[in-house]
Amino acid sequence: MISIKQINEKDIDLCYELDSDTISLWSKKQWVNESKKEGTKIFGLLITNFVIGICVFHVVLDEAQINYFVVNQKFRKKGFGSYLMCYLIKKCEELSLKKLLLEVSESNVTAERFYSQFDFSTVGIRKNYYKDGSHALLKEKVLTTK
Repeated sequence: MISIKQINEKDIDLCYELDSDTISLWSKKQWVNESKKEGTKIFGLLITNFVIGICVFHVVLDEAQINYFVVNQKFRKKGFGSYLMCYLIKKCEELSLKKLLLEVSESNVTAERFYSQFDFSTVGIRKNYYKDGSHALLKEKVLTTK
């Protein structure tokens, strides 16, 4: 059974494990710090009780910034990322947010293609942003509020 639940501090180990197995973006301490930030929400995509995807976003006024979005390698290209993104977009619309923002490496063609399916458009570039020298593409999705 597929479900999405809000992750709290006691579940941070699950986030750290999935991160370590995928993109290795944050240390355990960074995960703990992120979970404590005001306005930050962490959602886990689960099959039964196994976390296969995570989305971290930070709400500031009428916008949200996606700080982390990943699906376990074994579950990619099966619609789970789309399921999680649709949930996130719906959540942001329920909160009457106007924009959803993110950044992605220009070299991550798969992620860029994924985000474009949800009408994210490139609105800026941070040159030489990543350790490998690649640029960060700043993406934005305008939301329809209710």
